[in-house]
This record gives sequence, structure tokens and C-alpha cells, in this order.
Amino acid sequence: MIDVFATATEHLQRLQAGDYTATELLEAHIAQIDAHDDELNVVVWTDLERAREEAASGSHTGPLAGLSMTVKEAYNVQGSPTTWGIPEFAGNVTQEDALAVQRIRAAGGIVFGKTNVPKDLADLQSYNDIYGQTNNPWDLSRVPGGSSGGSGAALAAGYTALEMGSDIGGSIRTPAHFNGVFGHKPTWALVPSRGHALPGALAEPDIAVIGPLARSAHDLELLLDVVAGADAFEPGLRYELPGLRSLNGLRVAVWANDDAAPVSREVEARVRLVADALADAGASVHHDVRPAFTSEESHDIYQSLLWSFMAVGTPEEEFRDLQAKAANLAPDADDPQSKLLRNSTMAHRDWIRLHSARDRLRWAWHEFFQSYDIVLAPQTATSAFAHDHRPMQERTLTVDGVEQPYFQQIFWAGLVGVARLPSTVIPTGPDSSGLPIGVQIVGNAYSDRLTIQVAQQLEQQGFRFTPPPRMR
Repeated sequence: MIDVFATATEHLQRLQAGDYTATELLEAHIAQIDAHDDELNVVVWTDLERAREEAASGSHTGPLAGLSMTVKEAYNVQGSPTTWGIPEFAGNVTQEDALAVQRIRAAGGIVFGKTNVPKDLADLQSYNDIYGQTNNPWDLSRVPGGSSGGSGAALAAGYTALEMGSDIGGSIRTPAHFNGVFGHKPTWALVPSRGHALPGALAEPDIAVIGPLARSAHDLELLLDVVAGADAFEPGLRYELPGLRSLNGLRVAVWANDDAAPVSREVEARVRLVADALADAGASVHHDVRPAFTSEESHDIYQSLLWSFMAVGTPEEEFRDLQAKAANLAPDADDPQSKLLRNSTMAHRDWIRLHSARDRLRWAWHEFFQSYDIVLAPQTATSAFAHDHRPMQERTLTVDGVEQPYFQQIFWAGLVGVARLPSTVIPTGPDSSGLPIGVQIVGNAYSDRLTIQVAQQLEQQGFRFTPPPRMR
């Protein structure tokens, strides 16, 4: 009997030992999908004929040899629709694999399907008019997160050995947090995103990255090593990713809450629980230390750059309408909608000024990391919330009885993302309502291996994946 909730590392060991074959592992994943996806609606496309041929070939070599897995719908996979949940792209059948998918296949991985996303990858939940709504394996009434919601849910449900997601506003980290799995947002451009795109997009996108999700921190490092590294037109570029020497003496900063985006008492307590575990292992833990900028400054820069980038794909006629509305704003208009309009239509000179402001944040973080090795922080204010398909501007999140604007909580994702830093989310177990809570481990640029290896040590201490009861 194959345990579909085993880690990818465990599957590889069993495959190598001959305990089961690549075909048997693939069929176990397919059976799990057949048993549960009517209620979860996670997998939106499969290529089972090709996958079965690859699994049966017996010629599996490389670090992922014989491992069956899915990827986020936003990746180009030969013969699949890549729509980003946008109905206008329903007919966009791609003819070439994304670079990350090419690297996975070259490493022996068997990509057999794609998982659901929100429209335009722009939500904290995962539903769209093409594929419908994806539910959280821990509670069907709850969201799996977004935009890699299908990725997180697929791992939690035992559908796949590994997953590839993407992240501009927590889209790897929030699904990891909501589904009780591990996720890693890499340093910006460490993993080339070529092929994670709609037609016409080729340049590395601002802020956004692609990266792995898994049921173990060891699996995160396994997949990161497969997909990371310069693209073909940067043949002289190499990355040095220092790892963890020891938890003993590790310098840990704790950013457990913030008035800019208050988190629940349970979420804050989990950040402090992880800090205590590191302290017990000999780490030097420091509370209430901060880089040399304000939370508001960082969030304003992040939101401005974020909405400027998100507007790039806006149809021309719609964009001209936004420009006209922005031009008619009162000079002192400072409400969220006015800021959104200005950021979505800003001039290039304004973007350059923000880019310089972003680099000041990056230097402040760099100086901070001369004194500290990692930062522990929340990912999102609460565990997974109930599905909410109302218009974005009408949505709110309730945090310990207090309503917050729906997107206020991307502060925690943006704090890291705007500065192009790596972050690993670990599960810390279910909350009082039985839903998972994750915690971020943040490092300096190119400290990806360090944050993942800290997560590995914490996993050994008990911060590990457990399957949702309904999936057994």
C-alpha cells in the first residue's frame, strides 16, 4: 500500500529500493484524485496518457527519478491550456513547457496535471469562471488560499509528491499556511520564470517569483535545486546559497505582529512558539528588533509597485479608462481606490523613483541581516477563511472580532516580497478550529538554503505536515 502522504524524499527512497514502481506511484496519486476531487476541485487538467507512458518506460534518472507531480495552472505545459483563470485565454493551448517544467522533466519528474488558480492569479482564494471553486482539504467551506491554492490543496490532499507555485503577494506562502504544508518563496529571479506567463510576456516580472511547495522542508530543497539557476542567456551567472551551520547561536529576530496588519492572537502565539523552539535549540532570539524603515513606508512602496505591475496586462481600452479616471482625481485624494488608480497608471519616472525607494528598503534589510540571520513572522492574520465571492471592495476579514480590509493582510507577504527576499513557510499544527497555521522564516537575499534548512531542523522538532482527517 502506497502512502500518498509520504514526502517526496521518502517516495524516492522507496522507488530506488524497488518497493514500488513509478507507475504504481502515479496510479496511487490518480486514485486519490478520483476519490476526492469531486468535492475539492483541485486538478483542472491532466495528461495521463503521456504520464503513464513515462512512468512505464523504466528509464528514470535524475534527482526526481520516477516522481509524479502536478504544477500550478499558470505554467506552460505542452498541450495544456494556460489561462490564469481568465476566460479570454481559455483557448490558449501551449506548445512548449515552461523552463521550470523542462528542468523537472530533465530531472526525471513526471508532470501529469495542473492545479487551480484565481482569475489573473490575483486573489487570496482560488476560483474562476473556467474551472470553478477549489476547496480546502481541511474544511470544504474554507478557501485553500491563492493564487497557488490548487498547489497547496493538492499536496495536503495527497494528490502529488511535489508542486510548483508562484508568489507576488503571498501566493506560495498563504496556500502553504492555509493547507498545513511547506512553501518557499525564493530570492527574486533565483528561479527563472520563463514560461510561467500568458502570451507575449517574457521578461522576469517585478516582485513575482516561482518556487516549490511540498510536504517536507527537505523536499523544498530537493525541488529548488532542480529548478534554480540562471537561464540560458546568462551563461556566466552562478549563485552561492549558504546553508545552516547550527541552530546553536543562530541569530533570530521575531516580528510577531504589527499595527499595520494585526494578526490574531493564535497566529502571533505560533510565531512565538517557533521562536521558543529555536531558543531551546540554542538560538539567540531577539524580540521587537526591526530594520531601519517603518511598516507604513514598506507597505506603501510595495503596494505602489504591485499595482503598477498588475496593471500591465490590462486591455488597452480599459487602461485608457483608468488613466482618465486617475487624471480626474482630486490632488489630495488619498483613499484606497484613488491610490489604486494612481498606482495602476503611474508614469515611468514615478516607477523609477519607487524602484529607488525599494532599493533603500533592500539596503536597510541588508544592514539588518548583518546582525540577525533570520526573521520569524506571520504569513496571514488568521487560518483559512470562508469562501467569499463578493466584489473585492466589499470583502473584509475578521481578526479576533475586528473587521479588516480584505487585502490588508498582504502586508506580511509584501514586507518580504518588495525587498526580493527569500521566505520559507512551515506548518505549526491546527488552531482551535482545526485549521492549519503557518509561520514565515525570512532570510537575506540568497539565504534560501539557510531558511529552508532552518525549516528542516524545526520539522525534526515536530513542526511537520499532518494529513487533513477527511483525506484519509
